[in-house]
Amino acid sequence: MKTLQGPSIFLSQFISERPPFNALESMAAWAAGLGYKAVQLPTHLPHIFDLNKAAESVDYCAQVRETLRNLGVQISELSTHLQGQLVAVHPAYERAFTGFAPSSLRLDSHARQQWAVSVLKKAAKASQNLGLKAHATFSGSLAWPFFYPWPPHNEVMFEEAFAELAARWRPILDSFDEAGVDLCFELHPGEDLHDGVTFGRFLELVNHHPRCNILYDPSHMLLQHMDYLGFIDSWHSRIRAFHVKDAEFNPSAQSGVYGGYQNWPQRPGRFRSLGDGHVNFKGIFSKLAQHDYPGWATLEWECCLKEGETGAREGAKFISEHIIRVSKHNFDDFAVQKHEREAARALLGLDNKSDK
Repeated sequence: MKTLQGPSIFLSQFISERPPFNALESMAAWAAGLGYKAVQLPTHLPHIFDLNKAAESVDYCAQVRETLRNLGVQISELSTHLQGQLVAVHPAYERAFTGFAPSSLRLDSHARQQWAVSVLKKAAKASQNLGLKAHATFSGSLAWPFFYPWPPHNEVMFEEAFAELAARWRPILDSFDEAGVDLCFELHPGEDLHDGVTFGRFLELVNHHPRCNILYDPSHMLLQHMDYLGFIDSWHSRIRAFHVKDAEFNPSAQSGVYGGYQNWPQRPGRFRSLGDGHVNFKGIFSKLAQHDYPGWATLEWECCLKEGETGAREGAKFISEHIIRVSKHNFDDFAVQKHEREAARALLGLDNKSDK
């Protein structure tokens, strides 16, 4: 069994114009001071991390790694959540996602999608140059507007949506394979890949591609009322990244899972800081240790109530205390006797002479 790596922290939710959150070096020093061992880096802000340079220059990557190492952290993964979203956008969301692309492409859906594919391929190369093993992203969505369909279910439409999604991602998956990096889709409502069924359907269509993997975030599964512990048993061989994020669902007489268009504090289901929600993290860390999860435990802080820096400080301690340092020995090894065949047969009351 393997001991999980961590804690790591996803920096996206903390980046701002205010020091220390306006530069990679100062954010890394802040994270290290809280007890984090790694940072998950977003790739859409060149002043924090320049993805184009990282894809082109081994020297730039070596410089970034050395700078972070001197501050006491390393990179757990790069993230292309925003760019991955643009690989597949239903027309209903054209305007909603325009801010994720360069301004020159915002009114050209085809050019924007091709740009997103090119960014993902650069992320594969950058990850390779940085010596990383996994990458975090979103799948985008073509079918999501019909997740609870009216008019009723249209199987041909879903077949077309998933076939197109697979066709768009297959060249990207091949680029990650060439780089030796696992591409991990965060299963998330709003994305076509949002649970085990949708991921499995996609996996079949990309011919069980070895780099098609999962970023496991239990908060999204709790809010979908899924068995998020059983999910690990089913999909552990594909889980290669892990967002440690809490959530709660408080049944209401007025609204349900979909939230009634309310702001986060008023919703029955909402994200919380670690330890403040309903997710069974003891069970999760036990399952991941049992199944030899090879990656990092990364805080993704999102809470509708608590202040972020407090959540980050508490999160480092929470993750550290939940990581199971796995034993190299069985607890009952002290009582083990020699495993000799003759002795074993004697214990079973069997004659050691072969029956003929």
